[in-house]
Amino acid sequence: MRALVVAAHPDDEVLGCGGTIARLVAEGHEVFIAILGEGITSRYPNREQTEPGLLDRLKACSRKAAQALGAKDLFNFSLPDNRFDTVPLLEVIKLLENLLGRLKPQVVYTQHGGDLNVDHAVTFRAALTATRPVPGCAVRNVYAYEVASSTEWAFQQFGPTFHPTLFVNIADTLARKLQAMSCYDTEAREFPHPRSPEALRAIAQRWGSVAGLAAAEAFECIREIR
Repeated sequence: MRALVVAAHPDDEVLGCGGTIARLVAEGHEVFIAILGEGITSRYPNREQTEPGLLDRLKACSRKAAQALGAKDLFNFSLPDNRFDTVPLLEVIKLLENLLGRLKPQVVYTQHGGDLNVDHAVTFRAALTATRPVPGCAVRNVYAYEVASSTEWAFQQFGPTFHPTLFVNIADTLARKLQAMSCYDTEAREFPHPRSPEALRAIAQRWGSVAGLAAAEAFECIREIR
């Protein structure tokens, strides 16, 4: 099987499905990661004031994280951080369509559409459009993942709300997820922030308890074709 993980920002791929990526790789599947946005520039008054070299450093972090998880390849794009809504949706869709045409994955994991972060919502919409089940589309299954500090912080005020229906056992790969997240020194936070190692472990244990597992990642099934 070949899978593509679509993320809006560097670290979303790890937060949402890092344990699942590592498990798929361990099972012999090919996993590719696409990060659409540049990340971090929204923390400055304008993009031009971003600290020199910071974006290159963040891309290097994303490569280290992908290697830690065993991903086959990583694709970094440069959509403006937290400004995806200023980019024509068609451009984001075509970016994904081109990548899907090259990779031809059977499974796509993408952001959840009801997240607090606007870039996540745009990514979800573009991914659904790019993977629509027309003749010739290789994608059979589409799943949405949650991102700590974005999905839950929407407080179910935006639709759709996150309703997970798939739970992936990551008891054996949770350590790999935490290792990959440690590559993002600019994105990790101290407890009790949701992106802290302690909180990420607790989230995995919480979803695990829902499914009778020691640790799990949760996904909402958007589409399955069998």
